[in-house]
Amino acid sequence: MRRALQSLRSAITALAYLLAVCTASAAKTLDLSGYTDASGAITVQHHGDTVDPYFSLQALWLAQSQGMDTSAHALPWARWLNRQYTAAGHLGRYCKTPQTWIWCKAPDADDSSLALWLHLLRNLPATERDKLGASALEARARQDLQQLQDTRLGIYKVSPQATHGLFMDNLEVWSTLPSNRLAHSIRTVFWDAERGLFRVSTQPEHPHPGHAFYPDATAQIYPLLVGFPGVPGGTAPHYQRWMAQHRAPWLAQIGHEFPWGLIAVVAWQQGDMNTVRCWQHKALPLRHRFFWTVTDEVVAQLLPPLTAPYPEPKDCS
Repeated sequence: MRRALQSLRSAITALAYLLAVCTASAAKTLDLSGYTDASGAITVQHHGDTVDPYFSLQALWLAQSQGMDTSAHALPWARWLNRQYTAAGHLGRYCKTPQTWIWCKAPDADDSSLALWLHLLRNLPATERDKLGASALEARARQDLQQLQDTRLGIYKVSPQATHGLFMDNLEVWSTLPSNRLAHSIRTVFWDAERGLFRVSTQPEHPHPGHAFYPDATAQIYPLLVGFPGVPGGTAPHYQRWMAQHRAPWLAQIGHEFPWGLIAVVAWQQGDMNTVRCWQHKALPLRHRFFWTVTDEVVAQLLPPLTAPYPEPKDCS
C-alpha cells in the first residue's frame, strides 16, 4: 500500500511538472522590475546601487538563449552600457550617486563581459541595431576581445591587468563566439585527464584540485550550461557525477551564500526535475534578498512554477 501511494504521488508530481514544463516552453516576457531604472541600467541586486556589466549581460544572455522576450530591457541597457563604455574607453563596474552612475571599480571579467556584449549586440532587432550603431560597437568589442587572446595557448586572458585565463570565462567566450579551434584550446589547456576534471585557472598559485564550491565545483558543471562539445565521458555521466559530489553542499548553502540558479538551469536541461524543485523550494523564499542576483531572477522566471506537492527535506539534502 505504501509503495502504491508513493508511486501515485510520484506520478502526480511528474504529471504536474510535465504540464508546467509545457507552459514554460511558451515564450515568456522578462520582467526586471526593481533591477532597472529610467536610465536603462540593470543592477546586480534588487533595488541595488551597483552595476556590474558581467551580471547584467549574463542575465540577458541566459534569458535570450532560453527564448525569453527581453525587448523591454535589451536596447535601454545597450544604450546605457554604450554611454559608459564610450565615456571611459573600457568596461568597468559602476556605483549609483544621487545624480548619476559613476565608474567606481575596475572590471574583473573583461573577456567574458566583452563576449556577452557582442552576443547582445548581435541579437538586437535590425531597427534597434541601426539606432545604436551596433556594427561599429561590435567591431570595437571584437578588437578589445582580440587583444585579450593568448596567442600561445589559444585562450583568452581575464583582462589586460589579469593575464591568466579562467575556464568559466573561456567557456562564456566560446558560447558566444563558438569555434572548433577555441574549443580545442579550452580542452587542451584546462582538462586534467589524470584527475578527470577541469582546471579552474591557468594561475599556478590556484590550488588544483581546489575544494571551494566557487570556483572549483561550479566550474565543473559550467560546460553543460553553455553546451560545450565533447565533455569527457559524456554529458549525462558528467552531470550525474557532479550531482553526486556537489548537490548537497550546493543546496545547503542557499540562504547564506549565492544560490547559483544557473545550476538549476542545468538540472532543468538534464530533466532532473527533483533537483530543480529542491532549488526552487529553498531559494525562492529568499528572492530579492542580499545574495540574490539579477541572473537568479532570470532563472526564477525561466523555470516552470513550483507546484504542490512540495519536496521533502530528505530529498533536498
